[in-house]
Amino acid sequence: MQVDRVEASWDTGKKKWLFRIQTGEEVVRRYCEAPKDANDAALRAVAQKALQDEGYEPDPRELTVRR
Repeated sequence: MQVDRVEASWDTGKKKWLFRIQTGEEVVRRYCEAPKDANDAALRAVAQKALQDEGYEPDPRELTVRR
């Protein structure tokens, strides 16, 4: 199954990265422990693992990082 969009943003309250995985109207949220200053390549690797864990085809090209 493919996703429509994956977005990563820093959650200041939890001090963790929040990944929003969207397929149609369904949105799955996952947090990760990567440091706030993690580069895009590291966040793409985390997104790829999160997609695999959720049963989606890993396609990190769909990742948008909001800093």
